[in-house]
Amino acid sequence: MRLLFIVQGEGRGHLTQAVSLAQLLQKAGHDVIGAWVNVAKERPVPAFFVEQFTAPITALPGPALVYDPQTNALDLKTTIWGIVKQLPTFRQSVRQLKEAIQTHKPDIVVNFFELLGGLTYGLHRLSTPMVCVGHQCLAFHDTFTFPKNRWLDKLLFRALVRLNSWGATELFGLSFDQQNDVPERRLRVMPPLLRQELSDCCNQSRITDACPYILAYTTQPGLVSEVLAAHRQYPEIIVHYFNSSTQEAQEQVGNQLFFHRIDGTRYLRYMRHCVAVVTTAGFESVCEALYLGKPVLMMPQPNHYEQACNALDGQRVGAGLADNRFDLRQLLTYLPTHDQSVSHRFRSWYASGEWRYLIALERLTQPSKLFTDTDSTHV
Repeated sequence: MRLLFIVQGEGRGHLTQAVSLAQLLQKAGHDVIGAWVNVAKERPVPAFFVEQFTAPITALPGPALVYDPQTNALDLKTTIWGIVKQLPTFRQSVRQLKEAIQTHKPDIVVNFFELLGGLTYGLHRLSTPMVCVGHQCLAFHDTFTFPKNRWLDKLLFRALVRLNSWGATELFGLSFDQQNDVPERRLRVMPPLLRQELSDCCNQSRITDACPYILAYTTQPGLVSEVLAAHRQYPEIIVHYFNSSTQEAQEQVGNQLFFHRIDGTRYLRYMRHCVAVVTTAGFESVCEALYLGKPVLMMPQPNHYEQACNALDGQRVGAGLADNRFDLRQLLTYLPTHDQSVSHRFRSWYASGEWRYLIALERLTQPSKLFTDTDSTHV
């Protein structure tokens, strides 16, 4: 098979999924011919993706989320206004995507939850089958848990998922656990796509810290204040905090508080030996903790409805606790009750991903076999 990727460049999650799926496909002898990546204005394609993705990469101007620098809340008004102002640019990106698909003639287009991909297929009705990949696709699963009393947010979120998957032949809903497919909605429940370093880190030597510690990770600068407040409340607890504001490899901020610049490899090493993880409720971050058997305090960014959904879904499968703030007291109370068998079930589910993806993608080129009664990807 020849596959072309369209990737959302907001955050690391979708980019990491693209790298993981490309490695899986190339190992099986398939050809990933390139990735078209949505990047916000004045932001390059992240260096880790350029280094790890072996096919040609094309940057496309596209929509981006905007956060309030003081409160760290998602600023919906500014986000929407920014999209409206750049509509002419986005139309050009859609035309460029359409021409690329028609020129390269891939067998399948894989859209990692990028709006430009949905618009390209919805507006131009291309014949090449497209699959939309993302945890967000589970919004159409009957068992998915939404935050209570936020009906407008739910409506808008599902509308976004529809737009991003517009024209898709199938939706691959990445899930923390195995669930039934929903054929009538073209939804196939699939294991997460995680970076190779996750399994590699288990074979690395231990880090020098011998004392138990909490690992924290955020990408938005506004959450630094939450970590500092938690440290003042529990100054005796060692906290290693990876964040986007720190430029040094490691910086001691308090007696037991250490800041680290974001480094994927070092972060995984620290996760392997921590007692618990505190992070915003990004899907990949929670999956990595599940894989390594670490309880998680999932702290959605303010106004970020998708992360609020992720936190509830993670809590449902037993990954840890969902909370709106960095509450170490609640986390410490929870730790003795955490069920380690959750990690074993997750690893088994994740390990089935290789054959599930290969079979599901091969069937996209054979429409008569989509969601048949003998579908071996549904167990």
